[in-house]
Amino acid sequence: MIRITELALPLDHPPEALRQAITRRLGIADHDLIAFTVFKRSYDARKKNTEITFVYIVDLSANNEPAILARLAGDAHIRPAPDTAYYPVASAPEDLTERPVIIGVGPCGLFAALTLAQMGFKPIVLERGREVRQRTKDTWALWRKHVLTPESNVQFGEGGAGLFSDGKLYSQIKDPKFYGRKVMQEFVRAGAPDEILYVSKPHIGTFRLTGVVSAMREEIRALGGEVRFESKVSDFMIRDGRIEGVTLADGTQLQSRYVVLALGHSARDTFRQLHSHGVFMEAKPFALGFRIEHPQSLIDKARLGKYAGHPALGAADYKLVHHAKNGRAVYSFCMCPGGTVVAATSETGRVVTNGMSQFSRNERNANAGIVVGISPEQDFPGGPLAGLALQEALESHAYVLGGSDYCAPGQLVGDFIRAQPSSTWGEVEPSYKPGVHLGDLATALPTYAIDAIREALPVFGRQIRGFDRDDAVLTGIETRTSSPLRITRDHQHLQSLNTRGLYPAGEGAGYAGGILSAGVDGIKVAEALATAMLADRAETPGKLRDQH
Repeated sequence: MIRITELALPLDHPPEALRQAITRRLGIADHDLIAFTVFKRSYDARKKNTEITFVYIVDLSANNEPAILARLAGDAHIRPAPDTAYYPVASAPEDLTERPVIIGVGPCGLFAALTLAQMGFKPIVLERGREVRQRTKDTWALWRKHVLTPESNVQFGEGGAGLFSDGKLYSQIKDPKFYGRKVMQEFVRAGAPDEILYVSKPHIGTFRLTGVVSAMREEIRALGGEVRFESKVSDFMIRDGRIEGVTLADGTQLQSRYVVLALGHSARDTFRQLHSHGVFMEAKPFALGFRIEHPQSLIDKARLGKYAGHPALGAADYKLVHHAKNGRAVYSFCMCPGGTVVAATSETGRVVTNGMSQFSRNERNANAGIVVGISPEQDFPGGPLAGLALQEALESHAYVLGGSDYCAPGQLVGDFIRAQPSSTWGEVEPSYKPGVHLGDLATALPTYAIDAIREALPVFGRQIRGFDRDDAVLTGIETRTSSPLRITRDHQHLQSLNTRGLYPAGEGAGYAGGILSAGVDGIKVAEALATAMLADRAETPGKLRDQH
């Protein structure tokens, strides 16, 4: 196989133009090009008012490939294509009776379970929330009726927090083994659109993700795994520095010496339970701020110029950062083109926001988090759980500011910059449900965060014209940008530093930051666990004890 990079074509090129460009670039006849696939397609919008071009990475097979590569050896954009196939690291023996336990079925837990099931290890997956369709109903009850189900909401349930988001499937993680490719391929196999395999910033969207997630769950079951919903882990059996099993809220005990912690970043009660057992963890930086909303048409025009609204480009996104005078970094987070701001709390008496888009991205507004980075050393000293306490205090205050009924506090951008309360909406209508209570957000975050965001918004307005328009909407608050702690693991075996057999994984453990990176981490942990199980078996005479 040969890979060509930086292959540029006009935005409206006909389908046959790509094949013609490949043969022209390689200097070969059409009949010598056997087949090709698009590995990635992005667009170059630097000349948005004159011409936007598609830029391709293409993998292909051709006649006499060695000669082609030798002839074009000086071309940095033509080289052998890498092998992106996934190869399992282990296969479970037929007489293996011990079964790994996975806590949580968000993206990380889902891919850990699927990978283990595909290798024959028959995992038991424990999810405190409900299956995806019932979870969707529970979540809508909060949005429409102000009714929160603490164990089934935007944070908890099948699919994890990523289910009610933009469904973004891109990341900046290093991925030399192409685990991300396996994540994409498994999603497509489960019903996601083929385009996520090649577009530069792929996404699925909530409604499509629900079907994809349920299909993957059924594959895990078909391969001998179990997925148990409404099965909250309430305690851990740890002896002499080794995990030996878990206790569920209903009193059921499951024995296993191999447990994956794929908790998500909102399992605060479980974090505290682990801390009480002395499982090593440490506070880590995270970010907090607000959601900001603009008309999507404003963002499209600013980012795409005369090509705004072009069907091949879809809704435009943005990425912004500003280093404030007080030393704080302010940046856009989890930008959702053509989406909505959603109620994302999982606890009574608290308000949290997040962003969500459907696959079509055709809602009226664009939204993103505008957040400020904070650190334990500077902002929440006091041990590994101090970040949780800060989040809880801010979310409880936001609940009161919003009217104590799960409405969110809000303010117009112009009023926020001028430090005066808002009382009347402009043209931009907030999308957050159950609703937004206008007022003053000055007390919603620590003073250093308020000052930094006030400074940043006019700067962002110079980068994207209209970003700081008076009637753009700020909705509070965004606190669960990432986990405020890390359940630290060793680099080689991916186990807890002081609890053997316990595998901290994904976003909640501090090792991922989105659907793709969480899925990749799930695969890595599954491989490490499978390898450890087989190594332990080789050292133990006879079969391992039955852990059903």
